Amino acid sequence: MEAVPRNPVETELTVTSPEQMRELGLKLAKLLRAGDLVMLSGELGAGKTTLTRGLGEGLGVRGAVTSPTFVIARVHPSLGDGPPLVHVDAYRLGGGLDEMEDLDLDVSLPESVIVVEWGEGKVEELTEDRLQVQIHRAVGDTTDEVRHVTFTPVGERWGTADLGVLTA
Repeated sequence: MEAVPRNPVETELTVTSPEQMRELGLKLAKLLRAGDLVMLSGELGAGKTTLTRGLGEGLGVRGAVTSPTFVIARVHPSLGDGPPLVHVDAYRLGGGLDEMEDLDLDVSLPESVIVVEWGEGKVEELTEDRLQVQIHRAVGDTTDEVRHVTFTPVGERWGTADLGVLTA
């Protein structure tokens, strides 16, 4: 992985394989704690679930982390003393937190790490502190595995986090 400085707030990395994306998730897991919201965005097949799989592995949670597209949300309890991982795919949901209310994310957030794929415009009201992760990939008829991952911290919690550990 190669780090590219963008501005003092964002961190951008280049990832060249699914294994590196999973490893990035492992590194990010070291920064996460109960109460954290991570929003993932990117094209279909960009690597959002692969990154989350690494997060789950790094957090030491039970169960295989797979795309929750059809069930909307999966809860992966911790196998140790860490927080559970709540993995949400909001792709098929409309806008606003109201539609996601049945998922009780606001109740789960204080004791869990919540990762939401396709959450823009839907879950920002959950907390003022979140880490937004944008994954860019080449689109169209290509087998290109290169991904450009941009981490944008929002709020006090993430404004003080050392995202530099992701480039190590």
